Amino acid sequence: MNNSVIRWGILGTANIARKNWKSIRNSGNGTVRAVASRDALRASQFVRDCQYSAPFDHEPTACGSYQELLDRSDIDAVYIPLPTGIRRDWVVRAADAGKHILCEKPCGSDAREVREMLRACERNQVQFMDGVMFMHSARLELLRQVLDDDNSVGPIRRISSQFSFLAPEAFRQENIRVSSQLEPLGCLGDLGWYNVRFSLWAMNYAWPQSVTGRILAQHGRDDSESAVPVEFSGELFFEGGVTAAFYCSFVTEHQQWAHISGGRGSIHVPDFVLPYFGGEAAFELNKPSFEVHGCDFNMVNHSRRFAVPEYGSGYPRAQESNLFRKFGQIVTSREREPQWGTIALQTQEVIDACLLSARQDGVRTPVATAD
Repeated sequence: MNNSVIRWGILGTANIARKNWKSIRNSGNGTVRAVASRDALRASQFVRDCQYSAPFDHEPTACGSYQELLDRSDIDAVYIPLPTGIRRDWVVRAADAGKHILCEKPCGSDAREVREMLRACERNQVQFMDGVMFMHSARLELLRQVLDDDNSVGPIRRISSQFSFLAPEAFRQENIRVSSQLEPLGCLGDLGWYNVRFSLWAMNYAWPQSVTGRILAQHGRDDSESAVPVEFSGELFFEGGVTAAFYCSFVTEHQQWAHISGGRGSIHVPDFVLPYFGGEAAFELNKPSFEVHGCDFNMVNHSRRFAVPEYGSGYPRAQESNLFRKFGQIVTSREREPQWGTIALQTQEVIDACLLSARQDGVRTPVATAD
């Protein structure tokens, strides 16, 4: 590895990897050296398609197996978008091969798998991070400033969020996200990971004391061993009476909003996962007042809009480009940041507790702390 450019390998040819190929290109400190698939022809087609759309100076190599890519000496870090059901083994193998790891979410089928991944990364002194892109948006920095100024929102009392999309019939019949072997957490892992992460971030990663969960609908494609959640609601209970509710779904039209309510005001983020394309990533601070004048009763809104430049997916200042740039900076600095693994494990612990509650008819369930 040279001092400034991270040489990436992409382990798998999932659609999300196409976007992140370009994100690596736009990071300014990364280049793709190889892409692996279990099918060499598929890897070759992936490289051709992406190279045509967002070319690197030197065309990346197409590998016909994941291990072939990990055995290469010209790979510093791997991006792993493989299905959750097989992800643990390849994260561990990548770590044992000395590769730094950016891992899609949910990181594992359960927290036990994530702990195994993190132990492998610690053993081999490599960086681990999950692929939650909104964590690297400039909007989040501004939002933190407003939350922490003690006046705009005040002490947080309630967090609510929804992340959903209406899946077409083809999705229900073919997509890996409705296969219990490949994506056992269904919408809870695929979408709820973002809800839970946002709530934990807003609470400065305080551990919820307990959670509840409900599977509102479940489904499995024809070859799935069992059904997976396709509509889920959950609630997190923090010390001091603060609560966070979330809803995630494959059966409800697209929404990705979050709302934070405090003692002095509230914040609404209409697109907390993926900022709407078009120029800015924004949120709104609301401090309404109830006013009475004679016989007139009025609710008056006092709002302020905050925004940062955001040019949409695939641009150098987009959050996904920032994600890969940040990861590259960590690796080239040679100073690992283990907190990213801790945050991922905490998210998984909360997801696990929500699912356990749902399987026990919504009983309030304590959250195990990471060891």
